[in-house]
Amino acid sequence: MTVETDPAPDPTKSLLAFFGTELARIRTKQGLSQEQTARLAHTTQSMLSKVESAKRVPSLDLARDLDIALKTDGHFERLHALVISYAYPSWFLPVVELERDAVSIRSFQNQVIPGLLQTEDYARSMHLTDRPDNLDDLVAARMTRQEIFEREDRPRTWFIIDEYALLRLIGEEAVMRAQFEHLLEAGQHPRTVIQIIPRAVAAHPGLAGPFMLLGFDEGPDVLHVDGFSRGRTALDQGEVAEGVRAYDLLRAVALSPDASAELIGRHLKELGT
Repeated sequence: MTVETDPAPDPTKSLLAFFGTELARIRTKQGLSQEQTARLAHTTQSMLSKVESAKRVPSLDLARDLDIALKTDGHFERLHALVISYAYPSWFLPVVELERDAVSIRSFQNQVIPGLLQTEDYARSMHLTDRPDNLDDLVAARMTRQEIFEREDRPRTWFIIDEYALLRLIGEEAVMRAQFEHLLEAGQHPRTVIQIIPRAVAAHPGLAGPFMLLGFDEGPDVLHVDGFSRGRTALDQGEVAEGVRAYDLLRAVALSPDASAELIGRHLKELGT
């Protein structure tokens, strides 16, 4: 029998928490365990636990499957629309959907660790500086994006990170240690490449800011450029080509994956134990 240990969230705190408590309430009322409900809804007990504890944003497919499994007549599908509008800024939701469909993702970051590689504690520490009202939802949304790595056909991902992002202490040293360890582990997967641009490289094409290139089985590549208040997604193939060229130039000045792992390891050792 599976033990359900994740604490129940406060349903008045956010729409995501309300979704989770509604799921737990209806499931329990029907006498179903998380494991039983997960089988009926074609998901895992672990995912169901995270949704009920407001640690993951449910997908639309999961919401619909829950309605079928629990015979709730579209209740969770209707709730999902509200959850999504609160968990993600309206301008960023299309990027999340593009990430889910992408077969390749090339990301560059010069300020912080890329969102797809952040640990939960790192993401929380980073969002804390903005003092948001929906901190838990923002962290859950960030972690939900990383579910693309759990797919059998996970995308090929390439991350280039400026070393200055490693030098920025986000949270306590323990947070950074765990983050560096996560980077080293992520870089070992055959479908993920992580390269670091050493600080000795004074100038490079990424100084203008972070960006991401997404590739698909069908259709042209898409460029997403981060900004202060909101990002911008570009479909113009001339602009996308400029992004591709900039990324190639960044790869040229970055350390090799092995040398990058060694550099991350040195930063990890400098933090001590």
